[in-house]
Amino acid sequence: MALNPHRTIAELKELRALTGDENGAQRVAFTPVWAAARKWLLGKLAELPVETHVDAAGNLWSTLAGDSPRALIIGGHMDSVPNGGWLDGCLNVVAGVEVLRRLAEEYGGRPPVTVRLVDWADEEGARFGKSLFGSAACSGKLDMEEARGLRDRDGITLPEALRGIGVDFEKVKDSGVELKTAAASIELHIEQGPVLLDLDLPLGAVLGTFGVERHAITFHGQAAHSGSTPMNRRRDAFLAAGKMSQEIYRIAERSGGGVCTIGSCTTKPCIVTSVVEECRITLDQRHLDAAALATMLAEARAASEAYAAEGNVRVAWERLWQIEPRPFHPELIQLCADAVQETCGTVHRLPSGPLHDSAEVCGVGIPTVMMFVQSLHGISHNKIEDTREDHLVQAVTAFDRLAGKVMDWVLQQPA
Repeated sequence: MALNPHRTIAELKELRALTGDENGAQRVAFTPVWAAARKWLLGKLAELPVETHVDAAGNLWSTLAGDSPRALIIGGHMDSVPNGGWLDGCLNVVAGVEVLRRLAEEYGGRPPVTVRLVDWADEEGARFGKSLFGSAACSGKLDMEEARGLRDRDGITLPEALRGIGVDFEKVKDSGVELKTAAASIELHIEQGPVLLDLDLPLGAVLGTFGVERHAITFHGQAAHSGSTPMNRRRDAFLAAGKMSQEIYRIAERSGGGVCTIGSCTTKPCIVTSVVEECRITLDQRHLDAAALATMLAEARAASEAYAAEGNVRVAWERLWQIEPRPFHPELIQLCADAVQETCGTVHRLPSGPLHDSAEVCGVGIPTVMMFVQSLHGISHNKIEDTREDHLVQAVTAFDRLAGKVMDWVLQQPA
């Protein structure tokens, strides 16, 4: 059975019709639509000589046993954000099914290396606000105390939702057994941004995922009447926060490849006739280089203190979340670049600003790489998310090439 990328596209459209509506994809994790997507996937896998099961964290594994127990993982996710795009996450899983078909046929059902397709549970974190749930549980890095208290907008806890699909929350880290034989991991994903689009390139090799520093910064000033308080006598918390909104762009520019975002701003007393007494902003900073990320954070702290002093206000910081940069394996990056070059004639290497399950796999020392395919409009998490069909054909073709190259690489590594 020759590789058939057009079949992958047809199946992606089939999945879109099954689990989407006029507003986009609705495969939010642990919901009936997500369960329908899983059932659809199981139907495709049933046609292959694979063993399929759900692990202790709700991740779906499908294994094509090989002559060597050392395993190549092809990892992606079927869940989506509400009103999401038709390709985010599921492209890798459906393309992975096609790779399994090709390998099963070529090697008579037993390739030289074991190949395992995984649908990670709740990559998006759309329902409970915690991304990478399934892969974090499998890597052992899930914060159990934090996750135990997560609730959706209807008040349902994460453990309750997991119970509904037959998963015991207290045992989710038992899923780590699935990684015992993992020798390498690859993932295909839409870029979700405009870099490849702006370069007019279909595919790219991913260098790694950005590290993230996420903080709340609260400036404390003094409430005062907006009419009777002269401008030079005000202790305006919003003024200091406003200066920060400009400074983060300068910090990002100096960093050489980082990004900074103030994503929210709330004020007190929040009335039109009062100077702002308290202003809380959230700052998200990302960089592929750990030292550069630390410098960005230090510069933001210094700037906040300087602006607070200028305005005669106080400033306090609260860390919301943090993850280290996850650079991918250099030899696998080269293999990915070779696969793209052979397929398209040109390759570009770029980091991933968004997080992916590959970050968790990479974080436990498993050699990992990702391949990106161009996103039209540079837009994702939106119903207009799209990728040209000829680019999808190239993506599936190059990803299959990458799988073959990495299988050969695994065989060359010491046992």
